[in-house]
Amino acid sequence: MGRHGWDAGVRRWRLAALLGVSAAVVALLVTLVGALPGGGPATEGTSPDGDKVHGTPATPPGRPRPDVGWGFTHTQFSADEGSPRAVARVEDRLKDAGLPQNQHIMGWGADNPEPVPGRYDFAALDARVDFMRASGATPVITLCCAPDWMKGGEAGAGETDWSQAALETAPDPGHYDDFAALAATVAKRYPDVRHFIVWNEFKGFWNDAGHRWDHEGYTRMYNLVYRALKDVDEDIMVGGPYLVMDSLDPRDEHASAALNGPWGALDQRVLDAFAYWNRHKAGADFVVVDGSSYTRDDELLPDEFTATGKFTAVGEWVRRQTGGDLPLWWAEYYVEPADGDDHRHGWSETHRVAVQAAGMIAMAEGGATSGFYWNPQAEKGPECPGCLWTPTGRPDGGGELPMYGLVSRFAAAFPPGTRYDSVPVSRDDVRVLATDRTALVVNTRDRALTAKVDGRTVHLQAYEVTWLTR
Repeated sequence: MGRHGWDAGVRRWRLAALLGVSAAVVALLVTLVGALPGGGPATEGTSPDGDKVHGTPATPPGRPRPDVGWGFTHTQFSADEGSPRAVARVEDRLKDAGLPQNQHIMGWGADNPEPVPGRYDFAALDARVDFMRASGATPVITLCCAPDWMKGGEAGAGETDWSQAALETAPDPGHYDDFAALAATVAKRYPDVRHFIVWNEFKGFWNDAGHRWDHEGYTRMYNLVYRALKDVDEDIMVGGPYLVMDSLDPRDEHASAALNGPWGALDQRVLDAFAYWNRHKAGADFVVVDGSSYTRDDELLPDEFTATGKFTAVGEWVRRQTGGDLPLWWAEYYVEPADGDDHRHGWSETHRVAVQAAGMIAMAEGGATSGFYWNPQAEKGPECPGCLWTPTGRPDGGGELPMYGLVSRFAAAFPPGTRYDSVPVSRDDVRVLATDRTALVVNTRDRALTAKVDGRTVHLQAYEVTWLTR
């Protein structure tokens, strides 16, 4: 989908840059070595014992819950690398918050986990899991993406094509079993990871002939992965389908007549794909979606705050489809359109946090109990729009940024099982989410205003986000 760019193989690229050798040259050399007589498959840096337990996993406290609360996803750069002082600063802060953390098995900071069939390279993923353990997280793993040999590459070549087009390719149907086996290997390696999301955004599962999603192929692979994980441990929590809940202009030919609002209309092909998975899944412990408040054409209808109502509408629709039995997770959620380079630099941080807060309120009002902020962490530099902490490359890095304050406070105030209270608000341009203990209040205007919230007079600066004790 290209919504959040592609952060993949970063450690390999860093090494190539340090040596002054391009990734293309490295790949060529690997190919030539493999082609020499007696060269054999490239297995350097791999191990056959991928399912050996890594490190010292924490002992899970009984059977896990199917919901984990509000946290974030690690992307290409994160706090598992950098200055030890800066890394420790982030770890300590996260320990206090206990935020759930999500990591993919390939890409977004993780290398190819099985470059050769039966030979594993989990070094990068091990580092991310170690960080999640050290920072006291509830760890979540997204089972995406697939090694090259599962999607048309030569078995035994040991090569990885890190281009976006290659990585956004699904396993060939003949390798669905192999991907399920890889998922089981990951589960055995990290027995303290009790929550797994199957794949990411239906990447590669598109039916060109039918101009629709290949929901049959995804569901077949999902079911194999689900059963493989349950064979490892029946208590492992598994969820899908991680569909992008794309919205369109209501006049679009694929616009849904059943799910629409001021924010646009859902793509009916997405709803059809969800319905198929829901009917034919082998099982699920939670349901996962992702999406943006803006349309596929980057339109915020009719404005950035009203557009967040899409999250509520989608959540309510999904809950109806599943009978309300499965906890709803948002694996990703976006409220600010990106530029051509997938950067989001157009808004002030105050504006950005306010719209994010409105979006999180909308998700909670739609029945979501868990959500993962896609953390656009930078490797270095003083500016990091939307990031949770300052880059950890310097000893003074790892400092808290405004978005971290919102996500961590939201997670603490509104954990799974929260009962929400309805409170009177004197203005439509003020958003509120409240429990019997606290209220999150958001000014959606770019100017100061005064409002009555829960019987109290509240003065708010432009785009101010504040918390009230009840």
